[in-house]
Amino acid sequence: MFRLDELVARLGGVLVGDAGVVVRRVATLEQAGEGDLAFLANRKYLPQLQRSAASAVILAPDARDLLVDRPRIVAPDPYLYFARVAQLFNPVPAPQAGIHPLAAVACAVPPSAEIGPGASLEEGVELGEDVVVGAGCHIGRGTRIGRGTRLAPRVTIYHGCVVGDDCIIHAGAVIGADGFGFAREKSGRWVKIPQVGRVVIGNDVEIGANTTIDRGALDDTVIGDGCKLDNQIQIAHNVHIGACTAIAGCVGIAGSTRIGARCMIGGQAGLIGHLSICDDVVISAGTLVSKSITQPGVYTGSVPLQRHADWVRNFSHLRRLDALAERVRTLEHGHDGRNDRKPD
Repeated sequence: MFRLDELVARLGGVLVGDAGVVVRRVATLEQAGEGDLAFLANRKYLPQLQRSAASAVILAPDARDLLVDRPRIVAPDPYLYFARVAQLFNPVPAPQAGIHPLAAVACAVPPSAEIGPGASLEEGVELGEDVVVGAGCHIGRGTRIGRGTRLAPRVTIYHGCVVGDDCIIHAGAVIGADGFGFAREKSGRWVKIPQVGRVVIGNDVEIGANTTIDRGALDDTVIGDGCKLDNQIQIAHNVHIGACTAIAGCVGIAGSTRIGARCMIGGQAGLIGHLSICDDVVISAGTLVSKSITQPGVYTGSVPLQRHADWVRNFSHLRRLDALAERVRTLEHGHDGRNDRKPD
């Protein structure tokens, strides 16, 4: 628990009201009760602010006087402030240093690292201090994992990959499997192309459950510092993702695409291969990106939801656009002045 003045001393902000109020957790406006610290990040929740039973609230400067009967912390970005408070209330547990008797370890392990039951670490693996390897993980030969990185149970990291410091990789993620590379004979038979690159992951990266990142064919697949990847994302071979890019669940990124820094990609978006996406691009959920993007901004390529009968009718019109365009061209050609007759 923290007094409000302790929070402000640590995280900044302006305290209005009783500095001695103690809060024990953060909560939503709707669910908060006595001892809770809530936040208002969107004005559409103003009605909930007045009804909330929170002991204190985090507000933006333009909302500081909307609530006068309770103390509040005024911060430029209430949601960001809430995130930092939540970290204080929910610190990451320290590693339980040691190697479980049921782990199979063929490499040196720092005394501060935690190796869970059933984990398998091959020869040449290098671990930094305070690394956590969860139950049932497999780490291939020659892989390097930086200080403070945590692997949830059943993460698989293939040989030769690099993971930076302070990363979080959630359960079921697979790092460094072969990329989808084949050449085709005239007979139709596929010939596998060995995938000899690596996956190189920067510092402070989070990778969601069951996300897969393929190793490079020749060069490396690279995930930049500070990237945040949701669950069930597929990243193909030789993809490069710039620093601090965030990608939501079920996105598919085809091979050799390069994505800039500070981008945001919505859920179920798809990017075809060999594209270049510049910095500071936002791609809306469900969008298919089929060409490179060279200017920052928000890009959307999805059809709004509508009733099925309306969709069928509208799509039938869409199929007739070519014929309609041809009719317009014919009419314009017939009235361009060349066929007009002068009056007698």
